[in-house]
Amino acid sequence: MLGNLAITMLPVLIVMAPMYGGGALLIREVVRRTGRSWPGMIVLALAYAVLEEGIITQSLFNPGYLGENLLDYGFLPSPGIALPWTLYVLTLHTVWSISVPIALVETLFPERRTIPWLGRPGLVITGILFAAGSIAIAAATLSTEAFVAPVPQLAAAVVIIIALIVAAFSLPPALHRPASTRPAPNAWTVGAFALAAGSIFMLTTIFTLTLRLSPWWTPVALFLLLDAAVIAAVLSWSGRQGWGDRHRLALAGGALLTYAWYAFPQPSVFLGNSAIDLIGNAVFAAGAILLIAVAARRLQRADSAASLPA
Repeated sequence: MLGNLAITMLPVLIVMAPMYGGGALLIREVVRRTGRSWPGMIVLALAYAVLEEGIITQSLFNPGYLGENLLDYGFLPSPGIALPWTLYVLTLHTVWSISVPIALVETLFPERRTIPWLGRPGLVITGILFAAGSIAIAAATLSTEAFVAPVPQLAAAVVIIIALIVAAFSLPPALHRPASTRPAPNAWTVGAFALAAGSIFMLTTIFTLTLRLSPWWTPVALFLLLDAAVIAAVLSWSGRQGWGDRHRLALAGGALLTYAWYAFPQPSVFLGNSAIDLIGNAVFAAGAILLIAVAARRLQRADSAASLPA
C-alpha cells in the first residue's frame, strides 16, 4: 500500500507477512485476552515499531540505510539517531503497520471485535511465524546493509521496548472518564479528519525528510503537534454518546486512504514510477476502497440485526 514495493514484488509477502501480520495479530490477541483497550494496543504497537526499526532492520542507527543517508537530517550525536526519521518511522509502524490493520479487521467482524480469535495452538503458531519472519528480515537486512549497531544502542532499544510493554500493561483495562452528553461527530467527519491528518503527515514527509526544504526541527514540531492533535481528538470523541464501530472504521479507513494516494508519488524500489508501478498502486487503492466498503456493509447488517426483536 505504501508504494515502495511494486505489485511485481508480491512474493516478498511470504517473508514480510509473518513479521507484520504476526506482530499485529499477537498484539491484538494479548490486548483482547487481558481485557485492555486501544491505549494499550497503541503502546504495544509503538514497542513493535522500536523492535522493527531498532533491532530487526536497525534503520534508527544505520547512517547508510538503503543508501538514503537518513541520519544526516537532524542527527543527534548522543543517542546516535536522527530525530525526524525516528519520529516518522515509529509513527508509521505504530499507526499503519499495526493499529490500522487491527481496526479494519475488527470492523469486518464486529460480532467478534473484542474477543480472542486464536486458541493456544494458534498463538504458538503465530508466535513462531512472527519470530521466523523477524529473523528472516533481519538476516536479509544484514546481508545487504552489512551494518550492526553498537551494543549500547541495541541495549537502549531493548530497554525501551521492555519499558513500553510494561507501560502498556500498567494502563487500566479501560479508560474511566465522566460520561459526556455531547454526541459523537458524524463518521464521515471522523474519516475526513483521519485522511487529512494522515495526508499532512505524509506531505510533511515529502517536503522535509525527502526534499529537505526546511530545517530539521520543522518536521519534528509538525509530527509532535499532529500526534498530539489526533490523540486529543480521538480521546474526546470516543468518550461521547454514539461513538462506535462506524467511527473506528472511519479512523482506520481515512488512514488507509492516505496510503492509497501516497503510493502514487512514492517511487517503488526497483521500478520507480513506471507504468507497472502505477497500475499496481491503482489496484491496491481499489482494493482499499473495496475493503472499507465491505466493512461498512457488514456494520450496517450488524446494526440491522441488532435492531430486530429478540
